[in-house]
Amino acid sequence: MMRVFLLAACALSTLAACQPPSSPPSPTAAPVAADYSQFIAEPRTLEQLTADLASGATTSEKLTQFYLDRIAAVDDSGPMLNAVIALNPDALAHARELDARRAAGTLLGPLHGVPVLIKDNIETLDEMATTAGSLALKDNITHRDAPLVARLRAGGAVILGKTNLSEWANFRSDASTSGWSAAGGLTRNPHALDRNTCGSSSGSGAAVAAGLAPLAIGTETDGSIMCPAHANGVVGIKPTVGLVSRTHIIPISSSQDTAGPMALTVADAAAGLAAIAGADAADPATARASGRVADYASALDAGALAGKRIGIARFHAGYHAGVDAVFAAAIADIVAAGATAVEIADFPSDRAAMGRAEFAVLLAEFNAGLNAYLASAPPAVTVRSLRQLIDFNAATPAELQWFGQDTLQEAAAAPAVTDAGYLAAVATSRRLAGAEGIDRLLADHRLDAIIAPTGAPAWQSDLVNGDNFLGASSALAAVSGHPAITVPMGDVHGLPVGLTFMGPAWSEARLIGLAFAYEQRAKARLTPAFRVHIP
Repeated sequence: MMRVFLLAACALSTLAACQPPSSPPSPTAAPVAADYSQFIAEPRTLEQLTADLASGATTSEKLTQFYLDRIAAVDDSGPMLNAVIALNPDALAHARELDARRAAGTLLGPLHGVPVLIKDNIETLDEMATTAGSLALKDNITHRDAPLVARLRAGGAVILGKTNLSEWANFRSDASTSGWSAAGGLTRNPHALDRNTCGSSSGSGAAVAAGLAPLAIGTETDGSIMCPAHANGVVGIKPTVGLVSRTHIIPISSSQDTAGPMALTVADAAAGLAAIAGADAADPATARASGRVADYASALDAGALAGKRIGIARFHAGYHAGVDAVFAAAIADIVAAGATAVEIADFPSDRAAMGRAEFAVLLAEFNAGLNAYLASAPPAVTVRSLRQLIDFNAATPAELQWFGQDTLQEAAAAPAVTDAGYLAAVATSRRLAGAEGIDRLLADHRLDAIIAPTGAPAWQSDLVNGDNFLGASSALAAVSGHPAITVPMGDVHGLPVGLTFMGPAWSEARLIGLAFAYEQRAKARLTPAFRVHIP
């Protein structure tokens, strides 16, 4: 089946800007030590760190240096997660500036002095390339912030660096291995190093779980925030399409793309969403965002589940017995918190038809969007179109050493976004996922939200055979453009699994409240053990 989980660390000794190496890191280089227990540490939450900064218990400079040292110990050596693909050479200097502002009595926002990692398909003005994991974009230094990064910076965040991802946000081949890019190598799961991090925001999920930063930004077209958050045991929010700007993010789909936060807790993720949400004149999809941004912090109510009707999406379960058992426990927790569980056995529309229409939409929109992006890239980028990218990959052995580019080739042959077939596919996918899908379920059953297992436990990474994907629940929210949030709900043999809450468009605050109430009762987040493998 089609998987669209959209979504190599650099030496830290000099804090120099890191470009993708001419000889990419070996994705098969397995950790040699059998015991990485010395790297186990309970990461501090964003909430705790902002309190430490406010009290003077630490400074932004000390905090930034701590994370740089942690990246050096865990990502560059030791377990070698390959979660971070580039470091910002100006991170420490920026942290010192923020400390000086704090000392002078000026705070830029709630994230003042907090280091944040950014997925490497999102542009920043720092001396870091935006590569999407591809060697073709190793010189793509644009010297401009995506609006969401500008919002983070204006709110006081320190841009620490860029995270690895599934190359081209996992839109290159149906036989891909999630978490691998030619520029960054294979991202490893901090819970078990032989397990997959899912994609495409693989580095963002692994980095937060491993304590390399308290907050990371990922992107999603279908599952690329939800699946990595779930597989790495953290919280991820996939906002309503249009709540967060997509300008200066390497595109896949104008219909489905969005960016969102990944963090240790619901409260931390809510703070991240508040920092990046808002309208952008350059992105028409965000026209209604200004009136829809909510006070997400006020939604953090431990009693939010009381009296709510929660739909149980059984049609998104049944593919793994261990996940089903954890899901049953999660339902029991939700009922114990005062909610009514409403069983939903079947999806009301044709999911197979929805998937076919979605893929047609993604192919056409990727063709149009990537061609426009590459045409406007800096002069140092020699690949200026999707066709030229395909030729570049064919001539670059490191790009095709593990799997091909069949999806890129299909996209290059896709019709224009003015084509009648494309327009029909857009209408079909939105109708089946939205009006006749999630919206109909919410209305027919009088629901406040729908829950489902986010996915299966992380599979063993296999660059030869590709992903062993069993199931996930991301498509409804992704195709309809509606919001979803995944929260740790437990583990299967030490591998974390997540619980998804989904709801109508612009219902982020409601979902955050429900997810927070569940999180406070379940307390199911695991600290990564850095095991080499699951016995």
